[in-house]
Amino acid sequence: MSLEKIVRITGRAVAVPGDDIDTDRIIPARFLKCITFDELGKFAFYDERKNADGTDKPHALNDPAHTGASILVTGFNFGCGSSREHAPQSLKRAGFKAIIAGSFAEIFLGNATAIGMPCLAVAAPDLSKITALVQANPISELVADIAASSVAVNGVTFPALLPEPIREALTSGRWDAIADLLEGASAVETLEASLPRIIDRTRQQSPKRDCVKP
Repeated sequence: MSLEKIVRITGRAVAVPGDDIDTDRIIPARFLKCITFDELGKFAFYDERKNADGTDKPHALNDPAHTGASILVTGFNFGCGSSREHAPQSLKRAGFKAIIAGSFAEIFLGNATAIGMPCLAVAAPDLSKITALVQANPISELVADIAASSVAVNGVTFPALLPEPIREALTSGRWDAIADLLEGASAVETLEASLPRIIDRTRQQSPKRDCVKP
């Protein structure tokens, strides 16, 4: 039983420019005490978006023009720092289905892939153009084509980089390693039942020893 095949994601985008945006900026550490990830979406980029009293700061994610955006456009080395899986989880719970950036921290990339959220990297000149297009026209439709490894905005297509094993996992619906293990559980049980039992007779009885009297 494979999961959803993630081939292409279409939606409006929001740009949050900046390089080296680490996982503590994506989801501050004080919000990691949750039991489940369900409520993390409202805390994504919290300190970037909110003042100490909870009022809004000027930020793209607070701009009504970007309400409903489902694709995040950002800078280089996105998701660096701590390896917390809460970072991609918070973004997914905030409604994001894909991320476009110059590059990604390796662990963040793996954690995002494991929850079916594609991360596509584009070259610096193309990232600048995509960011400008999104900022100039918030209602622009962006297409993240995982199968073709490309990103398109307003009909302009840019090549994107996605490691082949990740691209294959997403497009074939095999991006969740735990689901893969659970799917193979019955096959493991069948194989186990077919194997001969090996009995360790040395453990069935202890060797007799002469009693040593004091």
